[in-house]
Amino acid sequence: MNNQTARTIGEFMTSGSVSSRKIEQLHRSHMRDAALDEVFIVLSIGASLISTLGLLADSPAVVIGAMVVAPWIMPLRAATFAILLGEVRLLGRSLRTLLVGVSITTLLSFILGWLAGLPQLGSEVLTRTMPNLLDLGIALVAGGLATYAKLRSDAVSSLAGTAIAVALVPPVCVMGLLLSHQRWSDAYGAGLLFTTNLLGILTGGLVLMAWKDSEFRHVLRRSRLSVASFTLTGMLLIPLGGSFIGLLRQGEVEETVRKILVKETLTFSDPELVDIQQIDIDWDKEQIRIIVRVTDPDLPSFKQVTLVQEEINKRLKSNFQLVAQRTAVDVVGPVKVDPSEQQPANSEINQAPQSDQDELREPDDVPLAQEASDAPGEP
Repeated sequence: MNNQTARTIGEFMTSGSVSSRKIEQLHRSHMRDAALDEVFIVLSIGASLISTLGLLADSPAVVIGAMVVAPWIMPLRAATFAILLGEVRLLGRSLRTLLVGVSITTLLSFILGWLAGLPQLGSEVLTRTMPNLLDLGIALVAGGLATYAKLRSDAVSSLAGTAIAVALVPPVCVMGLLLSHQRWSDAYGAGLLFTTNLLGILTGGLVLMAWKDSEFRHVLRRSRLSVASFTLTGMLLIPLGGSFIGLLRQGEVEETVRKILVKETLTFSDPELVDIQQIDIDWDKEQIRIIVRVTDPDLPSFKQVTLVQEEINKRLKSNFQLVAQRTAVDVVGPVKVDPSEQQPANSEINQAPQSDQDELREPDDVPLAQEASDAPGEP
């Protein structure tokens, strides 16, 4: 333990709010959590493989399993404690361990993505490329709970749920997969999500410790490392805030488009003629794509789509291009018949001529009669 940490422990002991023994125990425990050992490497490799394969298979359950296996929350909690005490040695050890885990995961996911060579990645990958303020909020809460579980042994059961709530390994796996597909922009989004979760956990843990004890708050105010952590987290508000505003804008546009189509047009408002399956908005191309299922292949017509496009742009004060992707389907099935109309037909059958009724007799009757007339000894 270095001199700076010893002085900090001495200040806690003088204040009487937190015992020196408790701080020493936490320090030793966090040093173990920050260690780069065989357990960390094996679990990191296992979590990386599980997560990457789950992402390629587009399986949420498998990805969740990788979140539980991943050990990255341990060095992150140690880094939170190091930032609070201002101990550079513990912080460096934690970040080194985490960097090794990130490097291993990125390399493995890149190799698996290149070997798999899938032409298209699933929704489990794409949903981790657009982080916003909601992701930062989740990371802050999860970081606080992870730190609380360290301070209170009876709350350790919440650690697995915390690891699931704020995932660290899957965004890095997504980044490696997207790099193997040379999709740089989406890979940046996945990297931003990982950074958001990383800084959110650190900052949330610091806030929790400051709330837990008044002396922690006093030390936190004087820690330059804590200022750096809060500053970096605050800088995330710029890209995440823009994404969140875009998310709200997208919801507004989709709601307006759906309202116009369903409630204010004759063609799109009839689900038997035109059934709206999906509405996609490409903000870069300023294009709205509507996927519809129709029974009439001529609907909607070019003129109808053009009129709806003009109305949408007028409402939203924008310049969107509306494209309707239609899939024609044929409805096959018997025609529904009124039971009252079936009665005359039944009467006609009952009153059929005798010759017709003879034709309805079973064929076995005829051979029997023929055999009787051809029997030997009969005239």
